[in-house]
Amino acid sequence: MNKDKVIKFIKKQKASIICSVDQDGFPNVKAMLKPRKMVGLKEFYFSTNTSSMRVKQYQANPNASIYFYHKGLIKYEGVMLIGTMEVLTDQETKDMIWRRGDSMFYKKGVTDPDYCVLKFTATKGRYYCDLKTESFEV
Repeated sequence: MNKDKVIKFIKKQKASIICSVDQDGFPNVKAMLKPRKMVGLKEFYFSTNTSSMRVKQYQANPNASIYFYHKGLIKYEGVMLIGTMEVLTDQETKDMIWRRGDSMFYKKGVTDPDYCVLKFTATKGRYYCDLKTESFEV
């Protein structure tokens, strides 16, 4: 498995799946748009609402995973990354991933208190393609 190939694969995807842990210890899964920013396979940045259930779950338990996949006619490819999710509300980070169209979701703009950033930091992962799975460290 080539990590550069995995990064290229992730960047092509239009959506991602994030997973948190609820107060009863069960996984909760949510589809999201692709990350706003990536730093290799180590850091991924997403935008979300500060008031969301997911934010509360990550604040209580930062254990997380994210998943990217593509299903073709014959070939299925997927990457799961395991790590931790931080909830960031500092203005510098919010400015870093803000996009013009975001004001549709955050009426007060980039300073909206209901706008925050989820920063996922990966520690390890699994890659699946052509009936083969490979684990790797990040």
